[in-house]
Amino acid sequence: MTVSDKKLQRAIDTLKESGVRITPQRHAVLDYLLNSMVHPTADEIYKALEGRFPNMSVATVYNNLRVLREIGLVRELTYGDSSSRFDCNTTDHYHIICEECDKIVDFHYPTLDEVESLAEQVTGFKVSHHRLELYGVCEECQKVAAATKQ
Repeated sequence: MTVSDKKLQRAIDTLKESGVRITPQRHAVLDYLLNSMVHPTADEIYKALEGRFPNMSVATVYNNLRVLREIGLVRELTYGDSSSRFDCNTTDHYHIICEECDKIVDFHYPTLDEVESLAEQVTGFKVSHHRLELYGVCEECQKVAAATKQ
């Protein structure tokens, strides 16, 4: 059994424990997310799966993503005015976002627990969570820009 298969089986077990039915569409959305490294939008997931499920609607994808998010199997990423993107990696990590093509890449760095603690001390807030986003231009977009200048 591959690492991807093990992740999928653990996710399916979580769905079963939560009392959520595992429909073919829900299974396909989950499988797609677990194997996707690009943090897809709901529309991208729909387009990737519509050939296998011609009767599936975009609403079905959104409903499945909502269920997966509520159970904690998927994280919804909202950045600016663009569409939400979805991430199956629910461990603590950060993202770097290309300002040209909107690609999102995981960026692993030790968690910033000391920042949360300091913020609590300084403000009196009880911090629930934080998120760190880095912005720039990805390598592919840099190459396109360099080729255009020549």
